[in-house]
Order: sequence, then C-alpha cells, then structure tokens
Amino acid sequence: MTETGTASPGTASARAATSHAVDAYTAAQAAQDAAAVHSTRTFKIWRGENGTGKFVDFTTDVVEGMVVLDAVHEIQAKHANDLAVRWNCKAGKCGSCSAEINGSPKLMCMTRLDQLPMDEPITVEPMRAFPHVRDLVTDVSWNFRVKQKIAPFAPREPDAPDGTWRMYQRDVDRVQEFRKCIECFLCQDVCHVLRDHQKHNEFIGPRFLVHVAALEMHPLDTGDRIAELRKADGIGYCNITKCCTKVCPEHITITDNAIIPLKERIVDEFFDPIGKLVKIYSRRKK
Repeated sequence: MTETGTASPGTASARAATSHAVDAYTAAQAAQDAAAVHSTRTFKIWRGENGTGKFVDFTTDVVEGMVVLDAVHEIQAKHANDLAVRWNCKAGKCGSCSAEINGSPKLMCMTRLDQLPMDEPITVEPMRAFPHVRDLVTDVSWNFRVKQKIAPFAPREPDAPDGTWRMYQRDVDRVQEFRKCIECFLCQDVCHVLRDHQKHNEFIGPRFLVHVAALEMHPLDTGDRIAELRKADGIGYCNITKCCTKVCPEHITITDNAIIPLKERIVDEFFDPIGKLVKIYSRRKK
C-alpha cells in the first residue's frame, strides 16, 4: 500500500514532463513576443452613459497581430479599469463584441489593427441603432422581442411510413446559409431604416428577414408569414442597398438570397394580376 501523500514514480515523471512542456511553451511564447513588431496606437473610445458621453483618447502599446478587442482590453487593464465592453468568445462566433470602428459596424474581435489606417486614431464607439447603456455597451434586447413575435417553425406531417420526411437536397441546402447567423446585429445597426429613421416599431430589420426566410423557405414548414411581412414587419421599408450584406461577418448573402425572394413572394401574393385571377377561378370551382 502506498502511503498517503507519497507520489508514485509514474506520477512524478508525468509532472516533470508537464512542467518541462510548460517551460518550453513559455519560452517559445516569450521568444515570439520579443520577435513581434511593437508600436504605439491612439484610440478614441466613447465613454459615457445612457446616450450621453464623449470620445476619450487613449494611447497604448500594440503588438503585431492584435485585434481591436485586444487593444480595448489593454486599455481597460492599464488605463480605464471601469471601461464597459461586451465580449465573450473572441473568435467571431458569439456576436457579443459588436461596435462601430472608424464609423463602420464591425466585430472588435475580428478587426485587425493592421487593417486600419496607421496614420490616424482608431475610433471605437457603441452601435447607434440601439439604446446606449454605458461606454461601448448597448441594449439589444429589442431584437429578442422581435423574434418572439415571428410565427415559429410549423412542420408538415411526416410523409413516410417510418414517421420521417422526404425532401430534395437542394431545398435543404437553400436555407443552410441563413443558419450561420451569430446574431451580432451588425446588419441591424447598419440598416438606415433603424439607424437613421428609428423605425423599430414598424420594421423588423435584415436579421429577422433572414430568420423569416429560413422558415418560409424550409422544405418542411407550413407556416404563412407573408401577410405579416408586408404589414407589421415592414419589409417595404427595405430598399435593397445591400449594406447589411456588406457588414455580415458570416458572409450571408442577406439581400439577394433572403430579402429579395421574400419581396417576390409578397408581389406574387398581393400584386400579381394573373395570380389574383387564378385564385378567383379556384374559389369559384370550389
């Protein structure tokens, strides 16, 4: 029996190997940091609460390969411990660190410093389409309330004896693009209907037009959201500038693949004269 507190030779060997690996990694990281190009950059970061505030200048050391979120964390650690910023994964998949960088909606974790002009300060401010809370943080809860109002997925009855469905692969592939959305709400922020005209009560925005498209185009869904799109959801406000497509970090073709097909469905349903005649004729036959 091994006495309590006495490590076996195998355990001691494993610990020594782990310690050696950690030391090697630390040394390699130190060498990499030393070889990296260091410089100094100036940032103008929005500071304030509840819609009021101003830009405050910060100068900090940056290293080759850093992204804007790295620099904001550096400023937070060394110059402004109370700086409010929302972030989570730092991998461009959670959508938490959305902000406006040099006036353009972007993810801070995916915007490299070397992609921005070196000869001028980098401005970082909160998204403008949503209520300001503090510093770089905005209240995006309106988006989740909008989503709750959209009719959910309503699958048709199974069409096979084993209780499963049959569908074409091309129909499945069509909606997969829309499922890449990480709900960063950058498309909502850049949309002039929400950003400049504040039509939040009349327009659901491009993110939720994508959501509706994912439902309407699903080969199993039986729901009908076209009338709501035309009226309460305000799709007519969209004038297809494609600014939402441009800022999407997941490269979803929002305008061409989601919004325009939905507009076409509305035209077919409500404004196509031939379609109206067919419907009248169909009703008379019944």
